[in-house]
Amino acid sequence: MSDDEIIVSGSKAVKLLSLPDFPKANLFGAEVYDGNDACVTQSVLNFNNGEILEKKPIGFPQDGGELKPYSNLFYWADAWTPSFRSTIGLHPHQGFEICSFVIEGSIKHFDSQQNKWIELKKGDAQIIRSGNGISHAEEILDNSRMFQIWFDPNISKTITQPATYSDYKHASFPVLKKEKISITTIKGNNSPFQMDSEGIEIYEIKYDDGLHEINLDSKKIYSFFIKQGNLLYENKNLNEGTFIKIEKESKFNFKASSDLELFEIRSPLKLSYSTYYQRFN
Repeated sequence: MSDDEIIVSGSKAVKLLSLPDFPKANLFGAEVYDGNDACVTQSVLNFNNGEILEKKPIGFPQDGGELKPYSNLFYWADAWTPSFRSTIGLHPHQGFEICSFVIEGSIKHFDSQQNKWIELKKGDAQIIRSGNGISHAEEILDNSRMFQIWFDPNISKTITQPATYSDYKHASFPVLKKEKISITTIKGNNSPFQMDSEGIEIYEIKYDDGLHEINLDSKKIYSFFIKQGNLLYENKNLNEGTFIKIEKESKFNFKASSDLELFEIRSPLKLSYSTYYQRFN
C-alpha cells in the first residue's frame, strides 16, 4: 500500500488520495481505516507557507477530510515541521479541551494565563481546559511532531467555567509491561492526567512482532494511530500514519511488525450529553 492510499476507519475499501506536492520523506501516511464500510480521506494541509505540515484524521468541515467528529472526539491533527521551527500565533479557544501530545522533538506553549513560554519534549502532554475563554500560541521546534486533539467535555457547561492549563512529563505516566506488549497510560488508571471529557482513556502501546488479539469493550469506540511500524489487519497492510476507528466489536486481531507503536484513544459509544457537533449539525 502506497503513501497515497487511504483506507477509512473500519472500511473494507481502499481509495487513492491525491496529496499536495510535499516531499515524500516528510509525509506520515495518509490512510484512514473506518469500521463503517465507508472510505474517507484524511485532509492534508499546511501552516505558515509549508513550515508546518498537517494531516487530520478528524478535521474541520473546510479542511476537506470526510471523517466527522464522533463521541467526544471533535478534532485530531498530526502536525510536524519538515525542517525549521515555526510558530502559530496567539489565538482564542472556548469550551473545548485542547490536548497536545509531543510525538517527536519539542514544542513550546504560551497562553494568556501562564503568560510565559513552556517547553514540552517527546512523550510529554498538555491540556488546555478552555472554559470561558483563553488565548494561546504554539511553536513546533525543528524536525518535531505533535498530535493536537480536541475533546468535547459538554461545552454547554464548560463554557461558563474558568479556563485552566496543565502539562505532564512523560516520566509521570505509568508503564505496564506484559508479555509481547508495553502500555503507557496517558489518561486512565494511576495517571495524573486530568480532564473533564467523559470516559476518555489514552494509551501509547508498543507491540512485539507477531500475532495479537485485543479484547474490546463494545460500549467504547477505539481510535488508533500507527506511530511506527506496520499492522496487518483484515488482510490489509497498514503503515505509519494510518488512523483506525473500531466500534461495536469485541476483538481486534492483527499482526504487528517493524516495532509497532500505537497511539490509542478509547471514548464512549454513547455520551450522557449532546456534543457541540450533534447540536449544530
